[in-house]
Amino acid sequence: MTHTLPLPDFSHERVEVTTGPRSGLVITVALHSSVLGSALGGARLWTYPSWSDAVSDALRLSAAMTLKNAAAGLDAGGGKSVVCLPEGTVLDADRRRAAFLDLGDVVESFDGRYRTAEDVGSTTEDMLVVSERTAHVVGLPDAVGGSGEPAGPTSLGVYESLRATLEQVAGSGDVAGRRITVSGLGQVGSRLAVRLATEGAVLTVTDVNPAKRHLATELGAHWAEPGTEHLVAADVFVPAGIGGLLTDEVIDALAARAVCGPANNPLADRSGAERLAGRGILYAPDFVVNAGGVIYLDLEAKHLAGREETMARVAAIGDTLRLIFGEASARGITPLAAAEERAAERLAAGASVHA
Repeated sequence: MTHTLPLPDFSHERVEVTTGPRSGLVITVALHSSVLGSALGGARLWTYPSWSDAVSDALRLSAAMTLKNAAAGLDAGGGKSVVCLPEGTVLDADRRRAAFLDLGDVVESFDGRYRTAEDVGSTTEDMLVVSERTAHVVGLPDAVGGSGEPAGPTSLGVYESLRATLEQVAGSGDVAGRRITVSGLGQVGSRLAVRLATEGAVLTVTDVNPAKRHLATELGAHWAEPGTEHLVAADVFVPAGIGGLLTDEVIDALAARAVCGPANNPLADRSGAERLAGRGILYAPDFVVNAGGVIYLDLEAKHLAGREETMARVAAIGDTLRLIFGEASARGITPLAAAEERAAERLAAGASVHA
Protein backbone atom coordinates (compact mmCIF):
# COMPACT_ATOMS: atom_id res chain seq x y z
CA MET A 1 0.00 0.00 0.00
CA THR A 2 1.29 3.48 -0.88
CA HIS A 3 0.44 6.32 1.49
CA THR A 4 0.22 9.69 -0.27
CA LEU A 5 2.32 12.14 1.72
CA PRO A 6 2.50 15.95 1.55
CA LEU A 7 5.30 17.45 -0.50
CA PRO A 8 8.29 18.03 1.81
CA ASP A 9 10.20 21.29 2.04
CA PHE A 10 12.68 21.68 -0.80
CA SER A 11 16.22 21.81 0.59
CA HIS A 12 17.99 19.84 -2.12
CA GLU A 13 21.12 20.56 -4.12
CA ARG A 14 19.73 19.14 -7.34
CA VAL A 15 16.73 17.14 -8.51
CA GLU A 16 16.23 15.68 -11.97
CA VAL A 17 12.82 14.45 -13.14
CA THR A 18 12.75 12.94 -16.60
CA THR A 19 10.87 10.50 -18.80
CA GLY A 20 13.24 7.68 -19.67
CA PRO A 21 13.67 7.64 -23.47
CA ARG A 22 13.86 3.83 -23.60
CA SER A 23 11.29 2.86 -20.95
CA GLY A 24 8.83 5.76 -21.04
CA LEU A 25 8.82 5.75 -17.23
CA VAL A 26 9.20 8.86 -15.06
CA ILE A 27 12.52 8.73 -13.22
CA THR A 28 13.50 11.02 -10.36
CA VAL A 29 17.01 11.38 -8.99
CA ALA A 30 17.19 13.63 -5.93
CA LEU A 31 20.52 14.82 -4.53
CA HIS A 32 19.79 16.30 -1.12
CA SER A 33 23.30 16.93 0.18
CA SER A 34 26.90 16.21 -0.77
CA VAL A 35 28.38 18.19 2.13
CA LEU A 36 29.96 15.08 3.67
CA GLY A 37 30.92 13.49 0.35
CA SER A 38 29.40 11.78 -2.66
CA ALA A 39 25.76 11.04 -1.83
CA LEU A 40 24.65 7.43 -1.43
CA GLY A 41 21.07 6.19 -1.63
CA GLY A 42 19.24 3.39 -3.40
CA ALA A 43 17.00 3.23 -6.45
CA ARG A 44 13.37 2.47 -5.66
CA LEU A 45 11.10 0.84 -8.26
CA TRP A 46 7.54 1.26 -7.05
CA THR A 47 3.94 1.89 -8.05
CA TYR A 48 2.57 5.38 -7.30
CA PRO A 49 -0.82 7.01 -7.90
CA SER A 50 0.92 9.71 -9.94
CA TRP A 51 4.39 10.82 -10.98
CA SER A 52 4.20 13.69 -8.48
CA ASP A 53 3.83 11.20 -5.62
CA ALA A 54 7.02 9.51 -6.83
CA VAL A 55 8.85 12.86 -6.88
CA SER A 56 7.62 13.62 -3.36
CA ASP A 57 8.88 10.24 -2.20
CA ALA A 58 12.29 10.85 -3.77
CA LEU A 59 12.58 14.24 -2.04
CA ARG A 60 11.61 12.81 1.32
CA LEU A 61 13.77 9.70 1.03
CA SER A 62 16.86 11.61 -0.13
CA ALA A 63 16.61 14.00 2.83
CA ALA A 64 16.33 10.99 5.13
CA MET A 65 19.47 9.54 3.53
CA THR A 66 21.39 12.69 4.47
CA LEU A 67 20.40 12.17 8.10
CA LYS A 68 21.09 8.44 7.92
CA ASN A 69 24.58 8.73 6.47
CA ALA A 70 25.52 11.61 8.77
CA ALA A 71 24.25 9.89 11.93
CA ALA A 72 26.09 6.71 10.90
CA GLY A 73 29.37 8.59 10.75
CA LEU A 74 29.85 8.04 7.02
CA ASP A 75 31.64 10.47 4.72
CA ALA A 76 28.66 10.33 2.40
CA GLY A 77 25.81 12.65 1.53
CA GLY A 78 22.17 11.83 0.90
CA GLY A 79 20.37 11.06 -2.35
CA LYS A 80 17.71 8.76 -3.77
CA SER A 81 16.36 7.50 -7.08
CA VAL A 82 12.75 6.59 -7.79
CA VAL A 83 11.47 4.86 -10.91
CA CYS A 84 7.72 5.42 -11.01
CA LEU A 85 5.42 2.65 -12.16
CA PRO A 86 1.91 3.83 -13.07
CA GLU A 87 -0.78 1.83 -11.30
CA GLY A 88 -1.42 -1.48 -13.03
CA THR A 89 1.94 -1.50 -14.82
CA VAL A 90 3.82 -4.80 -14.98
CA LEU A 91 7.30 -4.62 -16.47
CA ASP A 92 8.52 -7.33 -18.80
CA ALA A 93 12.25 -8.08 -18.83
CA ASP A 94 13.00 -5.77 -21.76
CA ARG A 95 11.24 -2.74 -20.32
CA ARG A 96 12.76 -3.36 -16.88
CA ARG A 97 16.21 -3.38 -18.45
CA ALA A 98 15.32 -0.20 -20.35
CA ALA A 99 14.26 1.51 -17.12
CA PHE A 100 17.58 0.85 -15.40
CA LEU A 101 19.59 1.90 -18.46
CA ASP A 102 17.61 5.15 -18.35
CA LEU A 103 18.35 5.48 -14.64
CA GLY A 104 22.05 4.95 -15.29
CA ASP A 105 22.09 7.86 -17.73
CA VAL A 106 20.50 10.20 -15.17
CA VAL A 107 22.89 9.09 -12.42
CA GLU A 108 25.84 9.65 -14.75
CA SER A 109 24.71 13.26 -15.30
CA PHE A 110 25.43 13.97 -11.61
CA ASP A 111 29.19 13.59 -12.27
CA GLY A 112 29.85 11.38 -9.25
CA ARG A 113 28.06 13.51 -6.66
CA TYR A 114 25.45 10.76 -6.30
CA ARG A 115 25.88 6.97 -6.16
CA THR A 116 22.93 4.63 -6.44
CA ALA A 117 22.30 1.07 -5.21
CA GLU A 118 19.44 -1.43 -4.96
CA ASP A 119 16.40 -0.52 -2.87
CA VAL A 120 12.76 -1.51 -2.55
CA GLY A 121 11.66 -3.08 -5.83
CA SER A 122 15.13 -3.21 -7.37
CA THR A 123 17.89 -5.82 -7.21
CA THR A 124 21.63 -6.19 -7.48
CA GLU A 125 21.06 -7.50 -11.03
CA ASP A 126 19.28 -4.24 -11.86
CA MET A 127 22.33 -2.37 -10.55
CA LEU A 128 24.47 -4.38 -12.97
CA VAL A 129 22.34 -2.91 -15.78
CA VAL A 130 22.81 0.58 -14.32
CA SER A 131 26.57 -0.01 -14.34
CA GLU A 132 26.46 -0.26 -18.14
CA ARG A 133 25.73 3.48 -18.22
CA THR A 134 27.59 4.80 -15.15
CA ALA A 135 30.35 3.82 -12.74
CA HIS A 136 28.54 5.57 -9.90
CA VAL A 137 26.65 2.53 -8.61
CA VAL A 138 27.41 0.21 -5.68
CA GLY A 139 26.09 -3.13 -4.49
CA LEU A 140 26.71 -5.09 -7.70
CA PRO A 141 26.23 -8.88 -7.59
CA ASP A 142 28.83 -11.02 -5.82
CA ALA A 143 29.35 -12.93 -9.05
CA VAL A 144 30.97 -9.90 -10.69
CA GLY A 145 33.02 -8.93 -7.66
CA GLY A 146 30.47 -6.55 -6.12
CA SER A 147 29.43 -6.31 -2.49
CA GLY A 148 26.10 -7.99 -3.18
CA GLU A 149 22.73 -7.69 -1.45
CA PRO A 150 22.80 -5.28 1.56
CA ALA A 151 19.64 -6.64 3.20
CA GLY A 152 21.65 -8.91 5.49
CA PRO A 153 23.66 -6.05 7.03
CA THR A 154 20.51 -3.92 7.26
CA SER A 155 18.75 -6.74 9.10
CA LEU A 156 21.68 -7.10 11.52
CA GLY A 157 21.53 -3.40 12.36
CA VAL A 158 17.79 -3.62 12.95
CA TYR A 159 18.24 -6.66 15.17
CA GLU A 160 20.84 -4.89 17.33
CA SER A 161 18.58 -1.82 17.48
CA LEU A 162 15.68 -4.02 18.54
CA ARG A 163 17.76 -5.40 21.41
CA ALA A 164 18.67 -1.87 22.52
CA THR A 165 15.00 -0.90 22.36
CA LEU A 166 13.92 -3.92 24.39
CA GLU A 167 16.47 -2.97 27.05
CA GLN A 168 14.68 0.36 27.43
CA VAL A 169 11.12 -0.93 27.61
CA ALA A 170 11.57 -4.43 29.06
CA GLY A 171 14.81 -4.24 31.03
CA SER A 172 16.60 -6.82 28.90
CA GLY A 173 17.61 -7.18 25.27
CA ASP A 174 16.69 -10.86 25.22
CA VAL A 175 14.24 -11.62 22.43
CA ALA A 176 12.87 -14.89 23.81
CA GLY A 177 9.27 -14.57 24.93
CA ARG A 178 8.91 -10.99 23.72
CA ARG A 179 5.89 -10.08 21.60
CA ILE A 180 7.12 -8.58 18.35
CA THR A 181 5.06 -7.54 15.33
CA VAL A 182 6.81 -7.31 11.95
CA SER A 183 4.84 -5.33 9.35
CA GLY A 184 6.37 -6.07 5.95
CA LEU A 185 8.16 -9.25 4.90
CA GLY A 186 10.51 -8.04 2.22
CA GLN A 187 14.24 -8.73 2.10
CA VAL A 188 14.92 -7.18 5.50
CA GLY A 189 11.66 -7.92 7.31
CA SER A 190 11.71 -11.61 6.40
CA ARG A 191 15.34 -12.04 7.50
CA LEU A 192 14.57 -10.36 10.80
CA ALA A 193 11.44 -12.45 11.35
CA VAL A 194 13.38 -15.68 10.81
CA ARG A 195 16.03 -14.68 13.34
CA LEU A 196 13.47 -13.55 15.92
CA ALA A 197 11.51 -16.77 15.56
CA THR A 198 14.70 -18.81 15.96
CA GLU A 199 15.43 -16.96 19.21
CA GLY A 200 11.98 -17.61 20.64
CA ALA A 201 10.08 -14.36 20.03
CA VAL A 202 6.28 -14.46 20.02
CA LEU A 203 5.80 -13.22 16.48
CA THR A 204 3.00 -11.54 14.60
CA VAL A 205 3.72 -10.83 10.94
CA THR A 206 1.95 -9.38 7.92
CA ASP A 207 2.55 -8.16 4.39
CA VAL A 208 0.42 -6.62 1.65
CA ASN A 209 1.38 -9.61 -0.50
CA PRO A 210 -0.77 -12.53 0.69
CA ALA A 211 1.76 -14.97 -0.75
CA LYS A 212 4.03 -14.07 2.17
CA ARG A 213 1.61 -15.80 4.53
CA HIS A 214 3.54 -19.05 4.05
CA LEU A 215 6.41 -17.54 6.06
CA ALA A 216 4.11 -17.06 9.04
CA THR A 217 3.20 -20.74 8.83
CA GLU A 218 6.83 -21.80 8.55
CA LEU A 219 7.82 -19.70 11.56
CA GLY A 220 4.82 -20.57 13.70
CA ALA A 221 3.90 -16.89 13.75
CA HIS A 222 0.46 -15.30 13.94
CA TRP A 223 -0.63 -13.71 10.65
CA ALA A 224 -2.44 -10.38 10.94
CA GLU A 225 -4.49 -9.00 8.09
CA PRO A 226 -2.74 -5.96 6.59
CA GLY A 227 -3.97 -2.79 8.25
CA THR A 228 -4.77 -4.49 11.55
CA GLU A 229 -1.28 -5.43 12.73
CA HIS A 230 -0.88 -2.30 14.88
CA LEU A 231 -3.83 -3.43 16.99
CA VAL A 232 -2.02 -6.57 18.16
CA ALA A 233 -0.47 -6.16 21.63
CA ALA A 234 3.32 -6.12 21.30
CA ASP A 235 6.48 -5.16 23.11
CA VAL A 236 7.92 -3.83 19.83
CA PHE A 237 6.18 -2.90 16.60
CA VAL A 238 8.53 -3.27 13.62
CA PRO A 239 7.54 -1.25 10.50
CA ALA A 240 9.40 -2.97 7.67
CA GLY A 241 7.48 -1.92 4.57
CA ILE A 242 6.84 1.34 2.76
CA GLY A 243 6.90 4.66 4.64
CA GLY A 244 4.02 6.66 6.03
CA LEU A 245 2.44 3.79 7.96
CA LEU A 246 2.36 5.60 11.30
CA THR A 247 -0.43 8.10 10.76
CA ASP A 248 -2.05 9.89 13.69
CA GLU A 249 -4.87 7.35 13.61
CA VAL A 250 -2.51 4.38 13.68
CA ILE A 251 -0.41 5.91 16.46
CA ASP A 252 -3.50 6.56 18.58
CA ALA A 253 -4.53 2.90 18.26
CA LEU A 254 -1.05 1.36 18.39
CA ALA A 255 -0.89 -1.43 20.98
CA ALA A 256 2.88 -1.54 21.39
CA ARG A 257 5.44 -0.33 23.93
CA ALA A 258 7.96 0.68 21.30
CA VAL A 259 8.51 1.16 17.56
CA CYS A 260 11.76 0.02 15.97
CA GLY A 261 12.06 -1.01 12.34
CA PRO A 262 13.81 -0.69 8.99
CA ALA A 263 11.13 1.18 7.02
CA ASN A 264 12.25 4.57 5.75
CA ASN A 265 10.08 7.47 6.96
CA PRO A 266 7.53 5.32 8.84
CA LEU A 267 6.07 8.46 10.44
CA ALA A 268 3.46 10.03 8.18
CA ASP A 269 4.42 13.32 9.81
CA ARG A 270 7.39 14.28 11.96
CA SER A 271 4.96 15.27 14.72
CA GLY A 272 4.24 11.56 15.10
CA ALA A 273 7.37 11.29 17.26
CA GLU A 274 5.83 13.61 19.85
CA ARG A 275 2.51 11.82 19.54
CA LEU A 276 4.18 8.47 20.26
CA ALA A 277 6.03 9.97 23.23
CA GLY A 278 2.76 11.36 24.54
CA ARG A 279 1.38 7.83 24.62
CA GLY A 280 4.51 6.52 26.35
CA ILE A 281 5.64 4.60 23.24
CA LEU A 282 9.40 4.62 22.63
CA TYR A 283 10.40 5.48 19.07
CA ALA A 284 13.73 4.33 17.64
CA PRO A 285 14.57 6.74 14.78
CA ASP A 286 14.37 4.91 11.47
CA PHE A 287 17.45 6.49 9.90
CA VAL A 288 19.58 5.20 12.77
CA VAL A 289 17.99 1.74 12.92
CA ASN A 290 18.19 0.97 9.19
CA ALA A 291 21.68 2.29 8.44
CA GLY A 292 23.34 -1.14 8.25
CA GLY A 293 22.96 -1.40 4.49
CA VAL A 294 24.55 1.96 3.66
CA ILE A 295 27.36 1.42 6.16
CA TYR A 296 28.10 -1.88 4.46
CA LEU A 297 27.85 -0.51 0.91
CA ASP A 298 29.88 2.62 1.58
CA LEU A 299 32.73 0.91 3.43
CA GLU A 300 32.87 -1.92 0.88
CA ALA A 301 32.83 0.41 -2.12
CA LYS A 302 35.62 2.57 -0.68
CA HIS A 303 37.62 -0.45 0.55
CA LEU A 304 37.81 1.16 4.00
CA ALA A 305 37.45 -2.04 6.01
CA GLY A 306 37.44 -5.82 5.76
CA ARG A 307 34.16 -7.71 5.92
CA GLU A 308 34.50 -8.60 9.62
CA GLU A 309 35.28 -5.03 10.62
CA THR A 310 32.45 -3.72 8.47
CA MET A 311 29.91 -6.04 10.10
CA ALA A 312 31.17 -5.03 13.55
CA ARG A 313 30.53 -1.42 12.56
CA VAL A 314 26.99 -2.39 11.53
CA ALA A 315 26.37 -4.22 14.81
CA ALA A 316 27.46 -1.09 16.69
CA ILE A 317 24.26 0.62 15.53
CA GLY A 318 22.73 -0.77 18.71
CA ASP A 319 25.27 1.16 20.79
CA THR A 320 24.57 4.33 18.80
CA LEU A 321 20.88 3.94 19.56
CA ARG A 322 21.60 3.45 23.27
CA LEU A 323 23.48 6.76 23.28
CA ILE A 324 20.56 8.47 21.54
CA PHE A 325 18.04 7.04 24.01
CA GLY A 326 20.23 8.24 26.87
CA GLU A 327 20.60 11.73 25.43
CA ALA A 328 16.86 11.99 24.80
CA SER A 329 16.02 10.89 28.33
CA ALA A 330 18.55 13.22 29.95
CA ARG A 331 17.31 16.25 28.02
CA GLY A 332 13.60 15.47 27.95
CA ILE A 333 13.41 15.36 24.16
CA THR A 334 12.34 12.65 21.74
CA PRO A 335 14.87 10.16 20.42
CA LEU A 336 14.08 11.53 16.95
CA ALA A 337 15.12 15.04 17.99
CA ALA A 338 18.29 13.68 19.60
CA ALA A 339 19.20 11.70 16.48
CA GLU A 340 18.51 14.66 14.20
CA GLU A 341 20.79 16.84 16.33
CA ARG A 342 23.53 14.22 16.11
CA ALA A 343 23.28 14.27 12.31
CA ALA A 344 23.07 18.08 12.19
CA GLU A 345 26.31 18.42 14.15
CA ARG A 346 28.18 16.27 11.62
CA LEU A 347 26.66 18.17 8.71
CA ALA A 348 27.59 21.52 10.24
CA ALA A 349 31.15 20.32 10.81
CA GLY A 350 31.33 19.08 7.23
CA ALA A 351 30.00 22.37 5.88
CA SER A 352 32.62 24.34 7.78
CA VAL A 353 35.41 22.14 6.39
CA HIS A 354 34.19 22.70 2.82
CA ALA A 355 33.47 26.42 3.28
